[in-house]
Amino acid sequence: MKKIYPLLFLLALAQIKLVAFNTLSEGQPFPSLRSGSNFSGNYNGNNSPTHSFDVLDYQLELDIYNCFISPYPRSYSGNVLITLRADSLISTIILNAGSNSLSIDSVKMNTTSFIHQNNILQIQLDKTYQPAETAYVKIYFNHLNVSDNSFFVSNGMVFTNTAPEGARNWFPCYDRPMDKATFSLKAKTPANVKLGSNGRLADSVMIGDTIWYNWISRDPVATYLIVISAKVNFQLNIDNLVDPVSGDTIPSRYYWNIGESSSNLNHIRNIMPEMLAQFSNLFGKYPFEKNGFATLNSQFIFAGMENQTLISLCPDCWDEDLIAHEFSHMWFGDLITCGTWADVWLNESFATYCDALWSEHSVSYTRYKQKINQNASSYFQGNPGFPLYNPSWINNTPPIGTLYNYAIIYAKGSAVLHMLRYVLGDTVFFSALKSYAADESFKYKNIVTSDFINKINSSTGTDLNWFFNQWVYNPNHPVYANVYNFQQISSAEWNVIFKAKQIQTNAPFFQMPLELKIVFSDGSDTLIKVFNEVNEQTFILSFNKQPASLQFDPNNNIVLKKGNTILDVEFDNGNIIKGYRLNQNYPNPFNPFTRISFVIPEECKVTLSLADPAGQIISTLINETKAAGSYEYFLNARELSSGVYFFNLRTESSNGKNEFYSTKKMILLK
Repeated sequence: MKKIYPLLFLLALAQIKLVAFNTLSEGQPFPSLRSGSNFSGNYNGNNSPTHSFDVLDYQLELDIYNCFISPYPRSYSGNVLITLRADSLISTIILNAGSNSLSIDSVKMNTTSFIHQNNILQIQLDKTYQPAETAYVKIYFNHLNVSDNSFFVSNGMVFTNTAPEGARNWFPCYDRPMDKATFSLKAKTPANVKLGSNGRLADSVMIGDTIWYNWISRDPVATYLIVISAKVNFQLNIDNLVDPVSGDTIPSRYYWNIGESSSNLNHIRNIMPEMLAQFSNLFGKYPFEKNGFATLNSQFIFAGMENQTLISLCPDCWDEDLIAHEFSHMWFGDLITCGTWADVWLNESFATYCDALWSEHSVSYTRYKQKINQNASSYFQGNPGFPLYNPSWINNTPPIGTLYNYAIIYAKGSAVLHMLRYVLGDTVFFSALKSYAADESFKYKNIVTSDFINKINSSTGTDLNWFFNQWVYNPNHPVYANVYNFQQISSAEWNVIFKAKQIQTNAPFFQMPLELKIVFSDGSDTLIKVFNEVNEQTFILSFNKQPASLQFDPNNNIVLKKGNTILDVEFDNGNIIKGYRLNQNYPNPFNPFTRISFVIPEECKVTLSLADPAGQIISTLINETKAAGSYEYFLNARELSSGVYFFNLRTESSNGKNEFYSTKKMILLK
């Protein structure tokens, strides 16, 4: 979902084709899954929660004919055949069914009795089912003529909007995100109605003044992503897109209202092939059998909702940024769905970030960064002080305004993904995202935050728990009060002394790689990246020319930060740096051997390490306690590729107080 954009558009007329339809009879066998389903035996990710049974399939039949005719009642009759598999010994099941919206007429098949109260439908099964056994429950129900903020009716339009737990208000179901199931909808409407839903339109038939629509979702879908969008004289365009990764033809449906902007709709239709190609190349092939959009009316409270294969949009909202956000949800939210509402950031942060990625592709990196900076500003303006991941939401769904808090779940989360890109570098970052989206243990299933973190760690070969602990599991952000000074060592050598200090009181210390831009008196400059792993850490940077200025995080890659960095002429940290020295390697550039030398004035623990341009440690060369003296290390870089590297010296005295840190750049040329 995304915030509202006020837009004004106009569209052209299109017609839907009607094809032959075979009605389903009461005595038809009960297939547990749809033909061609991607079901693999378990819809849950590695750490996703489970319950006593899994719903495998919903077959929903609704008579909503009268909802389209004045006075447009909200009442209708329906039935749903639920196929479920026992995951433990069960003799009863608990489903969700809104007590104020639904009345239950009867429950049949493998059942004996039921109780419906307090939004719960408890069904007594006809026996005790063993794990892996399948049961069928058919529920006949009526939707009452009430407003329930899930099933909407007005002036010939009918639509549903069920995030996070509104599906229970218009049909009985197990209404939690962790239980995905295949789905079909058979719906009766007047002949002048066009109706869209999940999956593919298997068939439809017109009999007199009536149409029966039969939609079937091949792929499992979470209940909050099940949708109906229908209207008298709904306009419809259908394009066939080709996924460049799979070669599959993807029908793309556009339902719209008379009076909307044809130019903006046509712009979206024109860019969809490129958007499909871009996201497919980044994250893997488009995962579903169709794509679709439907503009609704003013009763729709969001700008968009990522219903699986049929996205809902506010009236006339053919907006490119909004489309990119919602369309990327087909991978992040629909293909891979949050296991609990505590994990909802895995849906919304990713889609908000993908909106920025689309701008990077279609416009420029500058536009991408503008959006990331705007998201950071939204976070600072609206930060309520809670983290991206809130464990209390696992079992207790918060109010919708909290669950979908824009400042945190959308804006902060997208900025965190940008900072992950900064930490990893583009190549590793995008490779990790593609590996995540293509992981068979997550596709068409659910995932929780720990699954995602473990996947990123394994795909990058790096332990990034420190990053996620501070940015995902903890609230707020760092506030820097950095100081620096310049120190002349000789006529040909200068030190830049920089202390990274954080002063926030509402959050822990944030480890991060820091970029420092040094501008010299001759007008040249250099960019140094160091890793700040403890508070009040001092870095000594040595140069053979006079520094004139220092800029902290010059590209604003740590977008979620406050504070300042100042020149302090009295700061030289002399008690730390006196007598310590890291020399420039020789030769430099080199291939493949070079000498690194350093001096320590007292016994201390010495760590000499080699880092890549992103500040990530490649190798620890020395990690031991050494006596006072001068030392040399001969580096053999035969296994490394040509490029820029950094070597870092860190020392810690026996009392643990005097810490020296210095880094220098080296160039390997092969």
